[in-house]
Amino acid sequence: MTLPETSRLQLTSDMSICRLPVGMWQVSGAHGSIDPAAAVESMFDYLDVGYTTFDLADHYGPAEDFIGEFLTKLSEARGESARSGIQAFTKWCPRPGPMTRQIVERAVDVSRRRMNCDSLDMLQFHWWDYDDGRYLDALRHLADLQSEGRIRHLALTNFDTEHLEIINDAGIRVVSNQVQYSLVDLRPQVRMTQFCEQHDVKLLTYGVLCGGLMSERFLDQPEPGPDELTTASLGKYKKMIDAWGDWSLFQELLTILKHVAEKHSASIPNVAVRSVLDRPAVAGVIIGCRLGITQHTQDNGGVFQFMLDDEDRSSIDTVLAKSNDLFKLIGDCGDEYRH
Repeated sequence: MTLPETSRLQLTSDMSICRLPVGMWQVSGAHGSIDPAAAVESMFDYLDVGYTTFDLADHYGPAEDFIGEFLTKLSEARGESARSGIQAFTKWCPRPGPMTRQIVERAVDVSRRRMNCDSLDMLQFHWWDYDDGRYLDALRHLADLQSEGRIRHLALTNFDTEHLEIINDAGIRVVSNQVQYSLVDLRPQVRMTQFCEQHDVKLLTYGVLCGGLMSERFLDQPEPGPDELTTASLGKYKKMIDAWGDWSLFQELLTILKHVAEKHSASIPNVAVRSVLDRPAVAGVIIGCRLGITQHTQDNGGVFQFMLDDEDRSSIDTVLAKSNDLFKLIGDCGDEYRH
């Protein structure tokens, strides 16, 4: 099955993306070993059914190198023009400190070299400590590099609404902010979504499937212990579920999602993704992928075969109303990384 036209979104005037970017955190080493050759080869499988957009970072192990190798092989096999059909979004997550032009330029050039490209399709910037205001220095230098053609688009990852507004007021244009967003974590809709809609900033979302917990695999199952949470994602999102409610409430949610899924001949992950994809300002849902190990291209494509109706949303909201308010417990988007 090739993804339908509805799987694409015109993110900017010069860039169309797949609304299910392939997330490459899983090649970082925290999810088990990856065979580089198999990983790069599997990227062709994703491309050939319509998954043209990849999300990665400078610190995701060999992710940038995999993209570079993939683009090289793609050019050799299908011609240089084939590269234009790929969108590779990387991140830069520096330690706070002086942000000179030289420091910023060096980081961008390292990513360009690793990814074998003259211009980064998108550079998503993260900053750990808001008390250090030099993130604005970094962003100004990045904007200069963008004007020089080394970056096509500038974006953010895990910024809260307050600092997104500061960046906007400083005259720095960003096209998107990557944030955690799921039926368990609805914090973006408290403040972030409204600001993004007002200022034409899109959201790229991750954690939508809670590392795989939001699936049939965990429906009607006892609460998993630490030994069963075998990946970094499972451990991370189990803690998020614990803050949101408890395992019993999560089972209620999975049961409702299963009911909705059966109604639409879909799966629990399909419904969970569709629920976020339909929300205001959301451009895409990043689906983590263990390249060369497991592949869910067809399953994930089921997201585009149905739409949720008012009855579906109402039944899901009935369960969500019983949960804790993560905005009050954790704070705005990205605050979980700054406590």
